[in-house]
Amino acid sequence: MKKVLVTGVAGFIASKTAELLLARGIEVVGIDNLNDYYDVNLKKSRLSGITNSKFQFLKIDIEDKAALKSLFSDHQFDVVFNLAARAGVRYSMENPDVYMSTNAQGTLNLLENMRTSHVPKLVLASTSSLYAGQPMPFKEDLPVNTPISPYAATKKAAEVMCYTYHSLYKIDVSIVRYFTVYGPAGRPDMSPYIFADKLLKGAELPVFGDGTQARDFTFVDDIAEGTILAARPLGYEIFNLGGGNNPITLLQMIELMEKYSGKKAKLKMSEKVAADMDVTWADISKAKKLLGWEPKVVFEDGIKLLIKWHEDVKK
Repeated sequence: MKKVLVTGVAGFIASKTAELLLARGIEVVGIDNLNDYYDVNLKKSRLSGITNSKFQFLKIDIEDKAALKSLFSDHQFDVVFNLAARAGVRYSMENPDVYMSTNAQGTLNLLENMRTSHVPKLVLASTSSLYAGQPMPFKEDLPVNTPISPYAATKKAAEVMCYTYHSLYKIDVSIVRYFTVYGPAGRPDMSPYIFADKLLKGAELPVFGDGTQARDFTFVDDIAEGTILAARPLGYEIFNLGGGNNPITLLQMIELMEKYSGKKAKLKMSEKVAADMDVTWADISKAKKLLGWEPKVVFEDGIKLLIKWHEDVKK
């Protein structure tokens, strides 16, 4: 790889991926529409942390066909990392239209420009939410045909379109299904960020359900590393990128946050959301075998870093 495109580059995972690519000496063009789904200042803060001279940022939406056509005319990319997405299960129930236009149509727009510009490789960020109702630990060959949220459905649509373009036009595709990603400067709509922020403020922590819901949490640096490793030529492959260990419950996460913040959490229990999965657990044997990838950051160390970031931000 000499020059790559990273979409959604102001996002949590994409900004870290761009940093690691630049550290390898790879030229990165990053695009983002800087929408206000959550605090734009956090997105701009992530961008300001990328100071490498080989990085170029452009405010472009992957739904904007004309802007994408111009972008692909101006640059010859070796790989496209499509990490731009409308994320979040609950919000997708309220605004399914924007999820379809970004996650499905946006991916199609990129594939079309890759086809006409002869870009050989796509890495698509997908989600463990597709595995709802399947036996655990989740393996990539499970029949994920019954998504229970608009978010998961639009990600499935993007995956299927990628297979079509691989089959028709021989675009090499790696799909990386992320399992709950956490770490410093994370997404403010996710429980690790929400809980850490409210704990340090002395506010109540909103827990949907009884707190025994469990996730295969994965630290953002590990996710970014796996995403980059997936850029090698592979044909068409799907990879789970997750912790790969026993899932962590929300209550266990809160206990660790209490330990490293020195504060006692006040919980506000609410009814479970129907579209939320009870447990996620990744089988990562395929990523280990084909990518040589496995997570390095243990959950407790990651929570310690997360709490420290939140404390630093409040200073």
